[in-house]
Amino acid sequence: MEIKKAAVAGTLESSDCMVTVEPGEGEITLDLDSAVIRQYGKQIRKVIGETLKRLDVTSAKVTVVDKGALDCTIKARVECAVYRSADVRDGLPWGGVIV
Repeated sequence: MEIKKAAVAGTLESSDCMVTVEPGEGEITLDLDSAVIRQYGKQIRKVIGETLKRLDVTSAKVTVVDKGALDCTIKARVECAVYRSADVRDGLPWGGVIV
């Protein structure tokens, strides 16, 4: 999926995360800020990476500010930000792409 413009999904509330997706330069770069990065940083990165892979995103700048979100919340926020940034509005396969 081609990232066309910057888009944001999520909030900075407790148990949520804010995901920003912007056009990349041929690769995926991830900037992660999390209060629980020492305990769960690897898992958070894995969830983000797997979600982007399932959505066929190969070039993007992704920024995530995590406030203790569960994996399902992270997936949903990444999915939403990607769809918004790709200008996908009709026929959204919510939950169908992300297993």
